[in-house]
Amino acid sequence: MNTAALMQMALRVEQDIFVARQRGREVADALGLERQDQVRIATAISEVARDLLRAVGGADMAFAVADTVDGRHHLRIDLVPVAPLPDGRYRPGSAAVVRLVDTLDVVVEKQVTVVRMSRRIPATAQALTTERLAHLRAQLAQSAPGTAEEELATQNSQLIAALDEVRIQRDELARLNEELEQTNQGVMALYHQLTDELEATNRGVVALYAELDEKSAQLRAASESKTRFLANVSHELRAPVTAIIGLGRLLDDSASDPLTDEQERQVGLIRDSASDLLSLVNELLDLAKAESGRIEPAIADVDLKALFGQLRGTLRALPTAGGVALVVEEPPAPATVRTDEVLLAQVLRNLLHNGLKFTAEGEVRMRAERHDGGWRLSVSDTGPGIPAELHERVFEEFYQAPGPTRFGGTGLGLPYARRLVALLGGALDLVSEPGRGSTFTVSLPADGT
Repeated sequence: MNTAALMQMALRVEQDIFVARQRGREVADALGLERQDQVRIATAISEVARDLLRAVGGADMAFAVADTVDGRHHLRIDLVPVAPLPDGRYRPGSAAVVRLVDTLDVVVEKQVTVVRMSRRIPATAQALTTERLAHLRAQLAQSAPGTAEEELATQNSQLIAALDEVRIQRDELARLNEELEQTNQGVMALYHQLTDELEATNRGVVALYAELDEKSAQLRAASESKTRFLANVSHELRAPVTAIIGLGRLLDDSASDPLTDEQERQVGLIRDSASDLLSLVNELLDLAKAESGRIEPAIADVDLKALFGQLRGTLRALPTAGGVALVVEEPPAPATVRTDEVLLAQVLRNLLHNGLKFTAEGEVRMRAERHDGGWRLSVSDTGPGIPAELHERVFEEFYQAPGPTRFGGTGLGLPYARRLVALLGGALDLVSEPGRGSTFTVSLPADGT
């Protein structure tokens, strides 16, 4: 620890206590301590000096600047008693003295007992270089101590200032307490209000959940009833409709009695209507199965190249207008995906059939491409296109986009296709705009999950 002495003085009579107090304040001021710290240092010095004067008849006092191990500067005041302390210990006359300084200890250096006090010098104070310390020593040596009356006056002035500051702090504390009390009252009122509102909201939420549960149960029951109705109606209609189609073929058979032209036309209308009704019945039955969750996909490795070839062969014979071309591109190798081959074939067949049905000229193209580890199977056409506001509606049951068509439809094919794709773990999306055709894309994961 490095120490730089500033000044020394002797304490032998009561008058010296006033001088020591004054010197302590001057040294603290010169080193940059705040005014309150100056008063604390001066008060601590006067108390300890008075204790030593009464106990052993006085002491020699020295002011110094010391560097501690943390590199911070401290004002150090050493008081060496002129006679041995009782029991070698110093007991302050007032316990408050210890709180006025950072440290107050009794140390023994070179067999000399020293009562030592210290106070940390603020980091904002002017740097204590060797030149500055020399200047402070010279300045303190030239200053003349004041009289006891002057020191008493200064002490009284400081006491009045301290009391005034305490009063201001007390008034400020009272004001803050009042504001805090008002704030607490407001917080408690707000807390009670929020608690009441939260309880009311919770009651409403509970009631809403109960109503939602009830509605959900009703919806489940209605959905189950609809599914049972569709399944039963479809099953009951299949037999008579099939019979009507068979009777129509018998009437039109060359082995039967010949029919007039009008009779042949009417029998053809009957047979076509029955075929359309049978298609509707089959689609209703498929939709009922999908909604009831009774379709269990049989996941296996599917060769897209073989599947595309099969669809190309079965749909090429469909009648089209204006020579619409069916283009099925070869999938990139290796063209294998884990999925249900039958369900995927149903979806793609439905999309290709719709494209050929609603396209008056141009082409219907099917292609496959890899994407993010999965597959995208797209069917695009050069048909009339679908407005953006109807992209989701075409996936609703029994809905068909408005526009001229050469064939009728039930509006069940696309909803059924989207449900099948969802069962396969994929998604069915539409990109279309009027006059620029439509593209339906089936996105499938490579592993079928």
